[in-house]
Amino acid sequence: MNILMAAFLGLVQGVSEFLPISSSGHLSIFQNLFKLPYSEDEHLLFDVLLHLATLIAVFIFYWKDIRTMAKDTVSFVAGNTSDAGEGGRLKPSVRLVFLIVAATLPLFVMLPFNDAVGKLSASTPFVAFALIVTGGLVYISGKLAEGRKNEKTSSVADALIVGAAQAVATIPGLSRSGTTITVGLARGFKREFAVRFSFLMSIPAILGSVILELVKALASGTVVWANMPAYLVGMAVAGVTGYFSLALLKKFVLSGEAFSRFAYYCWGVGGLSLILSFFLK
Repeated sequence: MNILMAAFLGLVQGVSEFLPISSSGHLSIFQNLFKLPYSEDEHLLFDVLLHLATLIAVFIFYWKDIRTMAKDTVSFVAGNTSDAGEGGRLKPSVRLVFLIVAATLPLFVMLPFNDAVGKLSASTPFVAFALIVTGGLVYISGKLAEGRKNEKTSSVADALIVGAAQAVATIPGLSRSGTTITVGLARGFKREFAVRFSFLMSIPAILGSVILELVKALASGTVVWANMPAYLVGMAVAGVTGYFSLALLKKFVLSGEAFSRFAYYCWGVGGLSLILSFFLK
């Protein structure tokens, strides 16, 4: 892999990982339609590093929230009752941790189907159709009225339902952010909380995936260490563009109608990819 290709794939990952346009869908379509010289086995480590880069972007963007959640949760586990919230209730930051744990549980249901879901990325028509579905979800999100729920008032049921949406969005072509934010808004979340919860709950999911895939990559014996400079360039591009994409997404969701405009992009790319899949075989 050369540096230019690594930077290009890093750019695709960084932009599409957070915007509601499906990073997995875009990478699959580019590789399938344009026959990019890209071996998944050979470059499995690169895929892991790209996801690690965007995970770091989430950590940096929401560092204040993460630091508060960690500090307050440790205090809670240690039994520091003097650090309780109003009326002796859980602090919002601690409550948010429990909601994220609940939202992560549906992912375990998908574990037996991981290999089958991964194979779907080889089908351009399927991925293209999933992108069109993503467009429909994003379009609906712009029509939903803003709710009032946040970490103080959301229920475990809310977290489980949004978590189930995250599990379903492991299907290539379905945007994780678009799906979870739309479902969160449908459950009555405030727009800012819908975005924040979507990405904070992605941390354990992405972190777990990165660890498992990293072990798999290192154990495969197919890692080409000579490609590492190119990998690091792609990782840097993915991290920087991912951070700014996350900031842009938050701005669009808060504006409401602007977020739904991504639907037209998803419909366009999905429709065009569907057509091209029958001509570029």
